[in-house]
Amino acid sequence: MVNHIVLWNWKAELSDQEKKEAAERIKRELEGVKEQVSGVVSLQVVTSPLASSNKDIGLISVFESAEDLQNYQVHPAHVAVGKYIGTVTEGRVCLDY
Repeated sequence: MVNHIVLWNWKAELSDQEKKEAAERIKRELEGVKEQVSGVVSLQVVTSPLASSNKDIGLISVFESAEDLQNYQVHPAHVAVGKYIGTVTEGRVCLDY
């Protein structure tokens, strides 16, 4: 099993409403990729972190293998949502293990 965790912060110029709409879109689209890519064991987007957090939104996912993670990363549905995420977030961090 391979765990893939990605965390972001919202871009500072986004209003609260824009953050809410972006969170809903990211959650819907990223979680939808799970059904399109083989080897995804689980995939969850966290949009309401506790106040003690220093990141605003996160992706927690598990893949059957490193090859399945790579296939997910280049899948057109993931690439498309990734482009959108880049327009509304900054400070991306990733941990794969």
